[in-house]
Amino acid sequence: MCKQCRDEHLKSPENRNHEVVLYQQHKQQQCKIHPTKDIDMLCEECQVDQYSKSDIAILLGEIHVLNTKAEMREIRPMESAHNAAISPTHKQMKEDREISDKTQTRSLSASVTKLREFILPGVSNAHHISLDQLDRLWISDSEGNLVQTDLQGNKIQEIKTSGGSQGYHTVTQGGDLVFTDKDNKVINRITQDNNITQFMKTGNWTPLSIHSSHINGDILVGMKTVEEDNKVIRYNKTGKELQNIQWNNKGEELYGRPDYITENTNGDICTSDYIKGVVVVDKSGKHRFSYKSQESNFRPFGICTDVLCHILVCYRNYSNTVHILDQDGQFLSLLHIQQGVEYPRCMCIDGENNLYMGQAFTNTLTVFKYFQ
Repeated sequence: MCKQCRDEHLKSPENRNHEVVLYQQHKQQQCKIHPTKDIDMLCEECQVDQYSKSDIAILLGEIHVLNTKAEMREIRPMESAHNAAISPTHKQMKEDREISDKTQTRSLSASVTKLREFILPGVSNAHHISLDQLDRLWISDSEGNLVQTDLQGNKIQEIKTSGGSQGYHTVTQGGDLVFTDKDNKVINRITQDNNITQFMKTGNWTPLSIHSSHINGDILVGMKTVEEDNKVIRYNKTGKELQNIQWNNKGEELYGRPDYITENTNGDICTSDYIKGVVVVDKSGKHRFSYKSQESNFRPFGICTDVLCHILVCYRNYSNTVHILDQDGQFLSLLHIQQGVEYPRCMCIDGENNLYMGQAFTNTLTVFKYFQ
């Protein structure tokens, strides 16, 4: 399907959970519905690459697209959008805690300000971002391309991996890049002098997501098996297993597909799980909470945290929003992004509190001022 067909397909409520990926073909074809557009996408659930006009009518009905003008997107405060989400007692306790927390001297902007954007060389889209201590970015797309750039988008180096649409790479405290190899079930390391070594093997488990702790340097890895078992493993810097996280205190599986993983400032392990939503455990592995929003079609993607222990997670929908939670899983606000951004897929926050956002279907990276 072409990009316009993709938008029409995903607007249908029954199709919103479908995963649309880039379509590889030997010969370029034109869309039957939009002859000026090329077919370059495929719906994995439907296995459909193009539609006839009758197909579109059956699947979606009539589509009326409004031509709206982009405007500054605001963060909607919880009191105006989700007033009933927190009881007064809990809210007061939360406010008392925040007043005593010195980090709360900073506040979220009433609106996000776009600072700049640039085209990412060597990738077709941006499905995960890792930021190192030298202010350089590693960006991966859905086709296994992994590129390092500076903060202006100038390419430094690139490698080909077996990675895809997960958060499969991270930068360690020492500046090394660590990334998963799903095909061979191993985790590799690239040192700053570009020496590639095998860091560890994961046995029968396929490594999906990975994060290097900024607190102690431990390596957190989200994994799955062909039997659809899922877990998170903590390793130390040398690759020794320290922790196996798979079940809650009721013996129920915590994870359904841990595609993205990060660590909060308080030590919590935060996972963006395509099946289970946002799953958070403390540093001992005890389940703290899971978040799935009030919407039945909530499917989270990229996840990161800020200096206030807020959890930010990309959400695939049509309002281009990011959900912001507090460290206890309470919904705080929606961060609306529409300044040239469609389908936010991944993000990270640098030391200057700038928010870097990548998109699912384009290689444009947009930078916003997150804190004021």
